[in-house]
Amino acid sequence: MKCQIVIDRDTQEIICLRFGQGRTHDFKLFKASGVHFHPDTLSLEDKGYQGIARYHANCFIPKKKPKNGELSEADRDFNRTLSRERICIEHVNRRLKIFKLLAQRYRNRRRRYGLRFNLIAALYNYDLNRTGDRQHNIAI
Repeated sequence: MKCQIVIDRDTQEIICLRFGQGRTHDFKLFKASGVHFHPDTLSLEDKGYQGIARYHANCFIPKKKPKNGELSEADRDFNRTLSRERICIEHVNRRLKIFKLLAQRYRNRRRRYGLRFNLIAALYNYDLNRTGDRQHNIAI
């Protein structure tokens, strides 16, 4: 099973979830989700979202190494800076995987995976708001 998470980078709150089969490509799952960002919204993605620029112009994806070549120093610096900005989504993933249901192989009914993930995301958002843990950009 696969889940796409859209978070607010400043508050680290989960905004949107989309579920799919594990073999579904990330970008295909994004297109099927119907998520649309405001044109002024900054979005940060990983390499699985190559081609998202057609759908959202204000997005940043890491630069790929050219075939039989090397990345320039500027491209490496860009990738490093982008990964520093995107670390917030990895922190959210870590906090969600504290629930062993998400960290291990899902062995229950597949049709209930979305329900259980939504409940865990709601608990995460509730705990985030209750404790006042705050860290208006989007990361996928």
